[in-house]
Amino acid sequence: MKKVVIWLVRGYQRFISPLFPPSCRYYPTCSNYMIQAVTVHGFFKGTLMGVSRIFRCHPFVHGGLDYVPLHFSLARNKKDKIQPNYQENSKRKHH
Repeated sequence: MKKVVIWLVRGYQRFISPLFPPSCRYYPTCSNYMIQAVTVHGFFKGTLMGVSRIFRCHPFVHGGLDYVPLHFSLARNKKDKIQPNYQENSKRKHH
C-alpha cells in the first residue's frame, strides 16, 4: 500500500502540480512530506500525517519548516530545525 500512495503522489507531482503556480507554505512541500511520512511511518500512520499536513496548509498559516517527525504526530513539527536522520532512526528500531 505504501507504494500505491507514493505512486499517486508522484503522479500528482508530475502531472497535476505543474498546472498551478507554486503555493506551498511549508518546506518540504506537502507532497514530499506525504512521501516521507509514508516511507518513515508506514502506510496508515504516514497517510494520516500527510493528510493532516494538507489540512494545515491554508492561506492563514505562517508556514515554514515542518519536517516529518521521527515519532508519529499529527501536529506540526516545531522541534526539528534540520531534517532528522530517518535512516539512523530506522536502524535503531530494528536492533
